[in-house]
Amino acid sequence: MMNLQKKMYDVVVVGTGAAGMSAAIEAAQKGASVLLVEKGRHPGGSSNYTEGLFAVDSYLQKAANISVSGTAVLKEEVGYSKFRADSRIWRQYIDSSATTVAWLHDLGVEYEGVQAMGAGEATWHIYKGMGDQVINHVMLPKAKELGVEVLTSTAAIGLEKTANGAISGVELRDESNAETQTVAAKAVILGTGGYLNNPEMMAKLTHYDTKRLIPVSSGKGTGDGLRMAWKIGAQQYGTGMAMLFGGYLRDPSQPSFAYMASQMNAAATCQPLLWVNENGERFVDESVVYNFSYAGNALYTQNKVFSILDQSVIDRMITKGNFMGLGVYVKRGQLMDKLQDELDQAVAAAKPFIFKADSITELAKKMGVSVSQLEKTVTDYNQAAASGEDQLFGKDPEYLQPLKEGPFYGFALDNGAFCTMGGLKVTPNNEVLDEQGQLINGLYAVGNDATGLAGDTYGPNMPGTCVGYAFYSGRNSGAHAAAYLKK
Repeated sequence: MMNLQKKMYDVVVVGTGAAGMSAAIEAAQKGASVLLVEKGRHPGGSSNYTEGLFAVDSYLQKAANISVSGTAVLKEEVGYSKFRADSRIWRQYIDSSATTVAWLHDLGVEYEGVQAMGAGEATWHIYKGMGDQVINHVMLPKAKELGVEVLTSTAAIGLEKTANGAISGVELRDESNAETQTVAAKAVILGTGGYLNNPEMMAKLTHYDTKRLIPVSSGKGTGDGLRMAWKIGAQQYGTGMAMLFGGYLRDPSQPSFAYMASQMNAAATCQPLLWVNENGERFVDESVVYNFSYAGNALYTQNKVFSILDQSVIDRMITKGNFMGLGVYVKRGQLMDKLQDELDQAVAAAKPFIFKADSITELAKKMGVSVSQLEKTVTDYNQAAASGEDQLFGKDPEYLQPLKEGPFYGFALDNGAFCTMGGLKVTPNNEVLDEQGQLINGLYAVGNDATGLAGDTYGPNMPGTCVGYAFYSGRNSGAHAAAYLKK
C-alpha cells in the first residue's frame, strides 16, 4: 500500500507540473498540510519541456526597458478568443504576472532573459535549463523543504464529497501494484494537464482529425482531473481547443518530441515559403507560420499538405539563418549548421515524411500529387518571386523565394499539438463550478484543466501565457484553498 504519512491532509494536489507544483508550494507557504500526487514516475509532466513564462511589468522587462501594456494584452487576448476567454481571469493573471516571475526567482529560478515569438510582444521570460530545471531542481526540493509530501506513481482516480457537497477526499491508486486507497482531504486542486493524450476524448470533444495530429508532450495528459470532476457534477465547459503549433514531421520510429530540436523539422515546417496541398496547389499565405495556432488551422483546411524547399533556400538557411525557428529549441535566424546532414540522413533512411528529386516533375511523382498542377504552381510562384508580388494571397515579398535549384525536397506535414486547454469552469479564484454555476466547495482546477484563458486557439503573440497561467493559477488556487480552510 501507499506509505502515507497522514490520514487527513488540508490539501491534496493532483499533478506535479507548473500548476500543481506552484499550488503545493503556495498552500504549504500559507501553513497547509499538503499531499502532492503524480501518476508518472517522475514529476513535471509536459511542463518539463516548457521554455519560459509570460509576464508584464516584470523586473526583467524593466531592466531591459521593455514596456508592454497589460490592458492592451487583455484586450488583444480576449478579442483573439472571440470573447470566449474570461476577462476577469485575464485581468488578475496579468496583474499578478510580474509577481509570479519574482516569486519563482525567489525560489531559485534563474532566467536567461525576455524575448518575443514571431511578430509578437516581448513577454516570454526564458528560464535556464527549461522547465525540467525549474520543476525538478528548484520547486520540488522547495516543496519538500516546506513539508509537502510527494508521491509519484500514484494516480488520483476519484473524488469524495460530504453530504452537503463539499470535497472530503480523494481515491488514489498505486500505479506499481494497482492497489487503491482513499485519503481524506479538505480541499483538492486538479492540475492534470488536459486531455491531449486521450484519443477517445480528443475524438469526442474536438473537431480535429486525430489521425493527422501529433501530440508533442509528456504523454500524461489523459483528462484525469476533468473526468473525476465531471463525475461529481462539475460543469463541462470550454472543451474542443488544442494548442496546435503548425506543421510537424511524423516519424513512427521516434518519440514525437524527438524532432523539437531538429533543424530539418524547423526547416520543413516553420519556414514561410511554399506549401501545397494534395493536388499540388498553393492554398494560403505561408507566412501564417508566424502565428503557429493559425498555421495549424490552415493545415487542417486541406486533406494533405507538403512543404517544398530547393537547394538554394537550404544553402541560404545554412549560411544566413532560417526565416522562422521553433521557439527556443531552434531559434529564429539561427544558422542551420546541421540541416544538410539531417536531410541526407533522413533521405538515406527513407523516412516516410521526406521526398528528394532532381526536378519538380520527379518530386510531384514521389509525393503523389498532380505533375501538371505542381509544375504550374511552381512556375506561378517563381514568377511571383521575380515580380515581388504575390497576386494570389498577398504574401510579403521577403518570403517569395524562387524554387529553381535542384535537388528539391518535399516534406509531408502533419499537425503538431502541445496540449489542450479547458474543460472545467472556474471562478477567478480557480474554484470549480457545478452544472448550476455554484461552487463545489474545496475543489479547484488549475493550468490546462481550467477554462477561461483561450477560445478555439492559443494566442502565440504573447508567448508563455499557457505555462505562465499554470504557475499563476497554481499559486492562486493554493492561496485560496488555504483561505478556505480557515473558514
